[in-house]
Amino acid sequence: MTRRSVTAQYPDAQPELPPRTRGVIGLFEENCTVCMLCARECPDWCIYIDSHKETVPPAAPGGRERSRNVLDRFAIDFSLCMYCGICIEVCPFDALFWSPEFEYAETDIHELTHERDKLREWMWTVPAPPALDPAAEEPKEVAAARKAAEKLAAQEAKAAAEAAEAAEATGAADNAADNAADNAADNAADNAAGNVAGNTEGDA
Repeated sequence: MTRRSVTAQYPDAQPELPPRTRGVIGLFEENCTVCMLCARECPDWCIYIDSHKETVPPAAPGGRERSRNVLDRFAIDFSLCMYCGICIEVCPFDALFWSPEFEYAETDIHELTHERDKLREWMWTVPAPPALDPAAEEPKEVAAARKAAEKLAAQEAKAAAEAAEAAEATGAADNAADNAADNAADNAADNAAGNVAGNTEGDA
């Protein structure tokens, strides 16, 4: 109210967008499990997903084969999307993200249906997540991963200690055997020398 309005010379001057701007939706394809939650929860039915099943060989000998869904098509029709963000919120595997990009206007409405290749390109424009609050609680996923890493490290340390003890015990046994052999050899040599000396004195 107290300052004069200034017209931003777009597109020469790009606007400074808030960090949580809802521009376009990016797809991280590697995280998608084709659970269809985003398509079912979309109020505009603007998400199109096609997939097929593949058989995965058993991970261990004697195991059972498993089937998994393979993504064939993931498209979003942005001419219908109302940018509510429900699909991003319900995705349990973090496969969808907001990108602040907004320059994707088209002269043909059919071009506003972006396939998964285009959605993957938008992922490179997704900003990094904000840093965690130092006073916040540790996320459950991080705590579980840390506990698993600590447990694995403890198991490895225990195995290394047992191996070192076994090596020390083997070394001690070898030393005892060497000492016993040396003592036996010395005793045998002394006895032989004493017998030779005794025989010599007796002959004399």
